[in-house]
Amino acid sequence: MATLQVRSMDDEMYQALGRRAKMDNRSISQEVTLIIEKFLATPADQSPSTDEEALRLAGSWDDSRSAEEIAESIRKTRSTDRFQGGF
Repeated sequence: MATLQVRSMDDEMYQALGRRAKMDNRSISQEVTLIIEKFLATPADQSPSTDEEALRLAGSWDDSRSAEEIAESIRKTRSTDRFQGGF
């Protein structure tokens, strides 16, 4: 069986992996292996796009107004004076 070594991993990422592994009583190495297995098992043409994945992770904007109504509301709050804040 092969061995994989990862260098210069961000501390926060390593801690997140540790927390995730601990939730399922796995070692960090086992967790990384499972993540890679799941990723490789998903056909490339079926994997979500970066935009789709970001929206899934972030949730969606919850507003009953239409896009045009939201844009109009934003426009109304804008100032026409570009130097209003001063220097």
